[in-house]
Amino acid sequence: MDDGEPRSATPLTWIAAAFAAAACASAASVGADARWLAAVGEAIVRFGRLPHSIGYAAAPSSWHDAPALGQLVFHVLVRAFGDRGLVGAQFAAVTCALTAIAIDVRRTGARDGAGALVILGVVVGVPATVFVVRAELFSLALFPLLLLLLRREAGWRTQRIWLAVPLLALWANLHGGVLVGFGVLAAYLVLDRARYAPLESLGVLASSAVALLATPALLHSVTYYANVLSGETAVEHYGLWAHLDPSQPLDLVFCLVAIPMLAAALRTRPRLWECALLVTFALMTVNATRNGIWLLLFAAPHAARSLGARRMSGGMVGRRVTLACLAVLAAIAVTSFRHAPAEDGASPALLDRAVAAANGSPILAEPIPSEQLALRGARIWIGNPLDAFPNVEQRRYLDWVRGDPAGASLLRRVRVAVVLRGTAAQRQLARDGAYRELARDERAIAYLATA
Repeated sequence: MDDGEPRSATPLTWIAAAFAAAACASAASVGADARWLAAVGEAIVRFGRLPHSIGYAAAPSSWHDAPALGQLVFHVLVRAFGDRGLVGAQFAAVTCALTAIAIDVRRTGARDGAGALVILGVVVGVPATVFVVRAELFSLALFPLLLLLLRREAGWRTQRIWLAVPLLALWANLHGGVLVGFGVLAAYLVLDRARYAPLESLGVLASSAVALLATPALLHSVTYYANVLSGETAVEHYGLWAHLDPSQPLDLVFCLVAIPMLAAALRTRPRLWECALLVTFALMTVNATRNGIWLLLFAAPHAARSLGARRMSGGMVGRRVTLACLAVLAAIAVTSFRHAPAEDGASPALLDRAVAAANGSPILAEPIPSEQLALRGARIWIGNPLDAFPNVEQRRYLDWVRGDPAGASLLRRVRVAVVLRGTAAQRQLARDGAYRELARDERAIAYLATA
């Protein structure tokens, strides 16, 4: 086979993808920004309508619920399987993303082993995205599928480009990350396809913009997207919105993976639209670490092409070894679902104590326990989705979570607070004479007002 001829994805590529997916099934945990979707989805089913505010929170809120389908999916998963359902969805999303990378590696003609290397790089570079269940799992699955479509179209230019419109419409109903997908599509249409088919490109771009509004919120979807991007977590660069900081261990590991991968991808001299997006995603990641996953997913196939090593021999032996490894890893993944996922947040017993002590009054809690409480039907003061609340309330809550004295005023509005052990909020409560410890477990502590 000539070196310029595309090659099939190698056994090592598929084995690496299967290994990473099996690891996700075995080690994934449910993080913040996950259970609240199930809580809202349950309210949609119970009342038969979309919410215009966050019913389980006492703080004033106003919300345009664009991604309602994603909430219903989470509700069904939790109702049927509990946290195992959420981990199963994460496993499916990771499998979809890594399979798309493997297929894209085949398209680029990368040599043996290179695909496996970039897949492992993605997993090591952004473990918080791969191993922690969040609402972002929908985007994790759909983003690589869009890339597959666009990269194929860049080479052939067929009518399949119109498939991007229903894909974005579905994505818009699942997660706000659809804005990233729309940006990628716009870059391809404007910087590449428009030179050959300007009217068609304009039609696809306009239809895709309409697809962003094809949600239950309709035109108010614009307000939803704007509120997410202008929320206090984004403005203050808190949590996943934090700036890239190489002094932090996970950010340092990301840099050690992403910089060589980006350099390798650019070395292949990709098309103009891809170069523009590689640079854009790099800048977005510096601004907010949550964007690192888009950079790695986008760069991986080109990086594999650049980093290719000597090919392994093909044939029946290679295929048999691959199938055997895939079967073993699939068995590991299936077996993992028989066991409960890693515990996070507060225990059910502690949550029950907190709810009983609150006696119907709202509870102030950190993000993970607040979502646990909401899913149990309890009333909290404020929590995810944080962008549904006024910015001043968001700011007070973030100040309290960070242990800033400016957020202490929230404590005067509640009788009970639930925090994770060792956090800034927990240390603040331990020093606050107005609260005493009500209950504790291995991960969390509940506090009760003394008067």
